[in-house]
Parts: sequence; structure tokens; C-alpha cells
Amino acid sequence: MYRYLIIINPLGFLYGSAGAFLSPENLVGRSGAKFPPDAYTLSGLFFAANKTEPFIEHEELKKLHVAGPFWAELDNPEYFYLPIPWTKIINQDENQTDEWQIQDGKWYRSEATKEIEPDCRWQTINYWEDSAAAILSNGGTAKDPWKYTSILHPKLTKSERCVQEEGGLFLENSVQMGYNSRDNEKQETCLVYLSTHKIPKGWYCFGGENHLVEISSIELTDDSWIVKLLGQKIQRSCALITPGVWGSTRFSRRYPDPQHTTFPKPSHILTDKPSPYRYRVGDNKGKGRLGRGRYAVPAGTVYVFDKPLNKSWWGDENEPGFPNEWFPNEGFYLKQLGCGLCLPLAITGVD
Repeated sequence: MYRYLIIINPLGFLYGSAGAFLSPENLVGRSGAKFPPDAYTLSGLFFAANKTEPFIEHEELKKLHVAGPFWAELDNPEYFYLPIPWTKIINQDENQTDEWQIQDGKWYRSEATKEIEPDCRWQTINYWEDSAAAILSNGGTAKDPWKYTSILHPKLTKSERCVQEEGGLFLENSVQMGYNSRDNEKQETCLVYLSTHKIPKGWYCFGGENHLVEISSIELTDDSWIVKLLGQKIQRSCALITPGVWGSTRFSRRYPDPQHTTFPKPSHILTDKPSPYRYRVGDNKGKGRLGRGRYAVPAGTVYVFDKPLNKSWWGDENEPGFPNEWFPNEGFYLKQLGCGLCLPLAITGVD
């Protein structure tokens, strides 16, 4: 089970792209904007830091499991924010809510409230089991607490203060955290990830462009309410709290293929458009290479099954969790990167 919260406190800007660049001819818009960083970024940091200043045996570090991304207020990281399930529609500005339900075997919303559109996508983990109306009334929702800021990196010629004709410009999509979307004021926020191992407290370069962050770890005890929530068994419905990467090395799917796995085919799915998903892994020469490009089912996706799963994502000593065969294998099963981490979800019309 995950035993640590990894707290990442930015010491300035963070990198907000995912491998895409802007050309000198196109210096407008955001190319490949993607934030916050997925769990594979933290996983790579663990191995890089351990190689520079070893703090754990390499064979033990191979067992590392991480999951995220999430975020929290810096002074209250245990009540971190995770994606709102797509069944819960919360409009923070208009103070309105609605929820999808199953009626006559189909997704259904009331005619009186079907015009409500969500304007926030995060909720605190302690309100996971509450209704959309209760979450909103308790102030448990939030919009993205960061802003994008473009930083132009020019590369000058050696003899004069002019940009090189070839490859002389790079526009970085940087991100500034600490922005309170509700009150339009500064707010101390941090990134949060779940991990099976801790990392020594200190300053690290995190993500692209080597931006500095301060990292610390909080241990989760056996009686932690977070551990208990993660250990709840899924019955007939669940929602992803991290991106789900399913399919083979050639195809991306919305759920594990029941023809090649024991995963039950969902009877209903509520989701959004997929997002690109690429990660860097090592090779035999010790150099990094990009993994095969995939599409991830976004966090917040809801699955409904005909029969109860009766198991949690991680499992316990009495009941195994989601088997490795449900996850793609790229030299290691993507379950180690928290792929498709999900929690049970109550939906009206689903027993």
C-alpha cells in the first residue's frame, strides 16, 4: 500500500509542457501544455536522485510505486485535492450542482438542471463520499491553482547580441503555482503524490528546464483515513483519480480488453477526451528514451459494472487487488506508475 505523501513545494516556476516545442515562426499560444506532471516524472526523480546520492538499495527501489498528480494547500497537505468524478457537476461561480445517475439502463440528468456546466475539476479527498451539493456547500472544490506564464529563452550568437538564425529561440510554457482561483489571491500550494517509498528531504530539479523544488515526505500510518479510503473495495461503480493507460503497445483503449484479461467489460462509462501520455525509461546503456506514445483515459472517468468487483485497486493480504495483466507492460507494469488508480463511487440507480 502507499505509505507516503510526497510533497513538492515549487521554489519559483515549474515546467508546463509535455515534450512539445514552439518554432521561431510561431510564438503564440501554448504548445503541448500539460500540468501537473504525471507520476512518471516523480518516479524518474527517485532513480536519478538515488544514482547521484544513494539512499536506498537499487533492487528495493525497483519495487517503487507512485501515483498522482494531486495538489494541496501547503499547510494542509493531507487534505489534498484530487479530480472530481464526471458524475458530479459543480459550478462554483453560479453555486449550482447536479449529478449524473443511471435510469432505465442509461445515463440521466434532470431536465431542470441539465444546463449546469462544471467550472472546477478538483475536490478535497475527505469529501470523496459526499454528494456534489455537500462538497460545494462545505467549500471542498477548487479550480486550477496555477497560471501559465511564457518565458522566452533566446540563444545569442558568440560575436554579437543577436539571436542565432537556427534554433535561437525557445518559448517555455512555465507554470506559477500559489494562485487562489476562488478569491483571486496568492495561496501557498504544493503538488502531492502517493508513494510506497520516501525520498530524502531537500531541493531537487523537477520536470523540464530543471526548475527547483523542495521535497519532503509524510508517512501514512495503518490507521490513516487516507489508507482506509484507498483500501475500500469497489463494487459496481468507481472513478479514476489518476490517468488510466489501457491497451497494448499499439492500441490505446478506454478500459483493459476483456478478451485478453479478466477485466469485466463496463456496462456504462462516463469520460472526457483522452490525453497524450509519454514517459521516459532507461535502456541498457544508461541513457533515457521516450516510451511509446499512448493516450490516457483522463482522471475523473467513471466506470459502472454489471457485477460487483469486490476488490480494491491495491488489494490487501486477504484479497488481491487489480492484477498486473490489467495494465500495459513496458518492461514494467504501469501499475507501478499509479495507472488507473480508482476509488469506489456511489451513483443513484446503481445498487
